[in-house]
Amino acid sequence: MRRVGWGVLGMVLTLGLAGAGEAADQIKVAVVDQQAVVGRSVAGKRALETLKEFSVSRQRILAADNEEMQALEKDLRESPPNLSEAAKRDKQERFRTKYEGYQRRLQDFQREVQTKQKELDDEYQKKIKEVVGDVAQKQGFTAVLDKGSDATLKIVIYAQPAVDLTEAVLKEFDRRYK
Repeated sequence: MRRVGWGVLGMVLTLGLAGAGEAADQIKVAVVDQQAVVGRSVAGKRALETLKEFSVSRQRILAADNEEMQALEKDLRESPPNLSEAAKRDKQERFRTKYEGYQRRLQDFQREVQTKQKELDDEYQKKIKEVVGDVAQKQGFTAVLDKGSDATLKIVIYAQPAVDLTEAVLKEFDRRYK
């Protein structure tokens, strides 16, 4: 999932400064774990499984190509010593062609998987943003920050469990996007 960066921190600071003259309890900030929403929601699990199946199907194709390449390489390596130069060049050319095709396919598949991952990220980022906005509004929060994870930039170092909207967002997300 895409991570919200320094812009969010600036927004929170701006909200804090704008409300400096107001009572501190009027500015309520919450947190949500977007990764958990995607990973634990019914629709998110389904989408991640589809992405995984797509990736696995590509890996199977690459594995078959790799086996063919290994067979061609073995055939080339175990060629009889009295094989003509033309026949050796033909075997080498077949191997080279197969290897180059494998490399192109590998790059194409990597791009396809990355594209699908980005599409999934964009789609769920939009859906989560809508749900978070609605849940936060109902509960009276002024701003909601992504908790982040160990693998991403963490802006939120600590938040009281009472301001963690992850479970409420997850529940509403499942209700909307079964």
